[in-house]
Amino acid sequence: MIYLVRHGQTESNLARRYQGASDSPLTALGRAQARRMGELLARLVPDATGWRMVASPLGRAQQTAAIICETMGGRLTPGLDPRVAEASMGSWDGLQTDELEARRPQDVPYPERYFQSPDGESFEVIWDRLSDWLGSVGRDDKVILVSHGLAGRFLRGIYGKLPREGLLTLPVPQDAIYALSGGTITQIDCDPV
Repeated sequence: MIYLVRHGQTESNLARRYQGASDSPLTALGRAQARRMGELLARLVPDATGWRMVASPLGRAQQTAAIICETMGGRLTPGLDPRVAEASMGSWDGLQTDELEARRPQDVPYPERYFQSPDGESFEVIWDRLSDWLGSVGRDDKVILVSHGLAGRFLRGIYGKLPREGLLTLPVPQDAIYALSGGTITQIDCDPV
């Protein structure tokens, strides 16, 4: 069982910047979203025995994980795993949406924009590292994972055996949790902030 969480809203999200491997702190809304996810997880996991939490090493995921842990009563301590970090677009990390669109070759479909940077990660590199992480989770493991938007798309796409184009267009809410269990993926919405 994996509960997959995306970090809460960041200052860069608010400014419509693609963060990639760069970082940005959570906004007040992002901190509230993290608390709501923690409240939901406390209901989903009333006894944390046998559970572990894993977070991306990027600050926004660590900050979200810390708030979730605190909200859950401090019953878990997140471990960090670089394999679940957000996809890097290299020198394009931190660009606003319109800046990125100006650099994207016009013959490249919009969902493929993430892989057009001359020094960013390729689809295959991202696929391989997230597949490696998923492959390290045993059938009976119980994990709460705090990751990112594009990384979360990949994780759900790999788990659900989706085609590339389906994977790249999955929603990436910051106020929901995805349960990956028994070959199915279920979205569980948090209470509104």
